[in-house]
Amino acid sequence: MNLFAELLASSRPQTGPRISQNRRGVELKSPREIEIMRRSSRIVATVLKEIMGLVKPGMTTADLDAYAEDRIRSLGAVPSFKGYHGFSGTICASINNEVVHGIPSAKRVIRDGDLLKVDTGACFEGYHGDSCVTICVGEVPAEARQLSRVAQEALMQGLSQIKAGNTLLDIAGAVQDHVEAHGYAVVEDYTGHGVGRNLHEEPSVFNFRTSDLPNVTLRSGMTLAVEPILNAGIKGCRTLKDRWTVVTADGSLSAQWEHTVLVTDSGCEILTDRDAV
Repeated sequence: MNLFAELLASSRPQTGPRISQNRRGVELKSPREIEIMRRSSRIVATVLKEIMGLVKPGMTTADLDAYAEDRIRSLGAVPSFKGYHGFSGTICASINNEVVHGIPSAKRVIRDGDLLKVDTGACFEGYHGDSCVTICVGEVPAEARQLSRVAQEALMQGLSQIKAGNTLLDIAGAVQDHVEAHGYAVVEDYTGHGVGRNLHEEPSVFNFRTSDLPNVTLRSGMTLAVEPILNAGIKGCRTLKDRWTVVTADGSLSAQWEHTVLVTDSGCEILTDRDAV
């Protein structure tokens, strides 16, 4: 995700989207770099797939965090998030109305019916992979399950627009149209991003139509983290006193799905595809 974007934001107005800045500009990856990113992203996909299978009521978010760190390291990588601008976890674990950046805690017990977002990244040989899933824990209300489903569909709608020659607005429009057709709101404060040698690189991959951010034309070799975030209510968010956890402004549920992808001439390769592990 566009992790900790408020710490990385440039001098944009406070009312604008919070985006990360990498002064290197948009980077095209070489075949060697792409192969390394396939490895880092596969590690992320493996860990998230395993977490999706082991989550159950009564566990804590700290339990999941410890598991993720151990597995990422056992697979030869290091956690991308741990220590990043002071963040203490390997994963972000955000529950129900928590939008992003939830801090793992031994005091945070996962309960039946929770909508749990787990976001993590792994750095392998200097290159990052980044992905997020939303997990319906136990008997989840139908409206929460639908929110997660629409968020995942919105991600795939966005990915369907990715190919060399298309633009970021093509991705954003597909996401926004799908979300709003189901009566949900796209979170605008946080966006996707380029990813590679840095966890956050240019460009900002927004999920809504805007003229405030550069509408970059996609080129083969770009690697992007695409991550629609949906709220069941209004799009507004606020940050809690811990300075990390972001929640919906109206207390409504939030869902998020994210993939790291490679732009190709004919489409995109989903590097964090869990079905491939």
